[in-house]
This record gives sequence, C-alpha cells and structure tokens, in this order.
Amino acid sequence: MQRTALVTGASSGIGKATAAALAARGFRVVGTSRHPDSLAAADGISYLPLDLGDEASVEALAAAVGPVDVLVNNAGESQAGPFEELPGDALRRLFEVNVLGPVRLTQLLLPGMRERRWGRVVMVGSMLASFPLAYRSSYVASKAALKGFSDGARHEYSPFGVWLTTVEPGAISTGISERRTTYVAEGSPHRADFERMLGALNRNEKAGVPAERVAATIVRAISAARPRAHYAVGSNAAVVFPLRRLLPAALVARATHRRHDLRR
Repeated sequence: MQRTALVTGASSGIGKATAAALAARGFRVVGTSRHPDSLAAADGISYLPLDLGDEASVEALAAAVGPVDVLVNNAGESQAGPFEELPGDALRRLFEVNVLGPVRLTQLLLPGMRERRWGRVVMVGSMLASFPLAYRSSYVASKAALKGFSDGARHEYSPFGVWLTTVEPGAISTGISERRTTYVAEGSPHRADFERMLGALNRNEKAGVPAERVAATIVRAISAARPRAHYAVGSNAAVVFPLRRLLPAALVARATHRRHDLRR
C-alpha cells in the first residue's frame, strides 16, 4: 500500500529536500506552499496552498489532502531581535506560524492515523531549543513549544502505532538567513551585539550542512519501527548533545554564545 506524506513548506530548503527524498522512496507526497501555482511539477509530488497563520487555510488543507500517513511539520519563520524590542504583532504571527498552525494541522490529521493504527508526525524544530541564544528568544521559545507538544502527545498516540518525534537541525545551508525577520530599534543599546550575533549566525548557516542531510534524518525517523523522541543533525550534534549532559549549564551557554561571537 502506498503511503501518503504531507510536507509543509516544501518549496525550498529542508521541506523541498524531504519531499524529494520521500517521493524517491515511493511515498505519495503532497507538499505545501503559500504560492503552489508558482512551483514546477516534480515526480511524485503535488502541491497545495497553506498559510499557517490562517486557521481557515490549515483546515482547508486538512480537508483537501485526504488521508495522511506521514506529516512533516517543516514550514515556519525564523525571527531575531532583542527581547524588549520584539513587536507584539510579530510575536503573535511567529507563534501562529511556528506553533499554533502546525499544532492545529496535527490535531486534524491525527485521528485518521489513530484509526488506521499507523502514522508518523515529525516536528522540524531547532537545536536552539536545546541551546538557547541571545537575540533569538522568540524563535527559541516557538521551537521549544513545538517540541513540548510533540513530547507530550507522543505518549498519547504511541499505543495506536502513531509516533511523534522532533528533528532538531543545527546550522543548515538553506538560505534561511535571507528570509529571517529581524527587529532592532533605532538607537538600540543592543545593536552592536545583535549585529555581531546576526553576522555569525549567517556565517554559520552558510557553512552548515546541506538540507539533504536533514531530510535523510527525517526519513530515518519516519522509517524506524519505534522512532525516537528526538533527533539532531548538523552543528556537531553527535558531540555537543552528550557534552551538554556532562558539562555545567553555564559553560554550555558560554560556548553557544562564543560560537556566535558573543562574549558572555
């Protein structure tokens, strides 16, 4: 039986690579984009519109896509700015797109997986949820919230053969730095540090691992008989996560900030 996979944000980066990897493995893949008509057709992949900030759009997608066996919640927004200078409307939009939209879509698709007694839900998070960084507080919080939903709901659905997992990419070369929304006030006392952090962040992402490596990790999670709760890829994840458990929290935080040219 051919399984159906829904991959949000499939027009570029991790979503595009994941959609291609799943199609190559025989899945019927539906990708989403805010402007699907602008995308060229791809073998084994069709596209539907989705705006995660619009609940009606989320519900319309769930109704249009039909039964889904695998959901990859990849689409989201990257945001940066000093904590006190983040506009309220920008924060609300970020949580609608990064948390509430994916959660609502998952709620709508889980019943079918539960009834068929097989399913996979992958939340594409960020290593920053585990290694918080100054001037990324809103993004860190949104990815940590998504991970929390996955970790909690995982225990509700695994008895039905439905597994929720979070994949946390580190620095990935996807061009996301060009699409990141940034907020810093004119004359901000944080501007020098913020701009230095942003420059390091862009540098690290440019030198990061390719999106295809993250896609391979996502496929590995989907293919596992009992997927783990968490997978991490990029930024020396295999080394830094064990060290995080062994080293004092203050030392880990200092190392995270030094990697981004901040002296803490």
